[in-house]
Amino acid sequence: MYLVTDPAILAGSPLLYVLLTVIGLAVSTYSTMVGIGGGVILLPILLLLFPDTPPEVLTSISLIVILLNAFSGTIAYTRQGRIDFRSGALFALATIPGIVIGVWLLRSLEIKTFSIIFGVLLLAVSVLIISRPQIKSPDSIGSHAAENKGRANPNYLARRTLGTALNFIAGIIAGLLGIGGGIIHVPMMVYVLRFPVRIATATSHFILIFTTITGIITHLVLNMWSGDWHVIAFLALGIIPGAQLGAFLSRRLQSTIIIRLLALALIVLGIRMIF
Repeated sequence: MYLVTDPAILAGSPLLYVLLTVIGLAVSTYSTMVGIGGGVILLPILLLLFPDTPPEVLTSISLIVILLNAFSGTIAYTRQGRIDFRSGALFALATIPGIVIGVWLLRSLEIKTFSIIFGVLLLAVSVLIISRPQIKSPDSIGSHAAENKGRANPNYLARRTLGTALNFIAGIIAGLLGIGGGIIHVPMMVYVLRFPVRIATATSHFILIFTTITGIITHLVLNMWSGDWHVIAFLALGIIPGAQLGAFLSRRLQSTIIIRLLALALIVLGIRMIF
């Protein structure tokens, strides 16, 4: 049963204000723990709450929420010393042009087939993650120590050249799907680039700041922006403290649990892409 059919009803629904704040808190806590922006989880919820709202409005709301979540989570992870800023900056620079291309392609490309193929791929990756949640890389020098301390140990080997190339491709995919890209960055950083899980999730949050701003600017330039600031404001009341809580909890969870929580988000996005 749909809760709301018109965002204008927000003006007289205190219960919905509370619901949006709780949703923001829950989505932000979970997404910060696993290093994603939260749009993958938030968009289906917004579709349920506002089924008659144009998609560009919901996408705009999601982008602002991802940005707020990324800012708050990055502050928390910076205090914990878990962000690899050098790798994050390089990956963000590579992802930004990819997002612009992806959003531009979205206007003229039939993405139904792409969505199905990508959805199946995400489900396959989620199965891999659940069955093999931890990979020990022989060439990630010092990564075990970095993982145990939860800090960005400068001794582990970061495959930045390969990561830069892959992040350009990840940016195109993120632009096409209207997501921040964290759900692509984290598995790639952990399973391909062999980053320690806690550093990968924190660095992904840092990257999301730049990629989301790029997505917002691109949507504005292409006249694809139409947000609802009432919804954004009440979601933000939960998003900002939720990111702090997620970063706090992630220090106390084993890496295998964090990566399996990420697999759940992959499953949600994969099913959404297919259907």
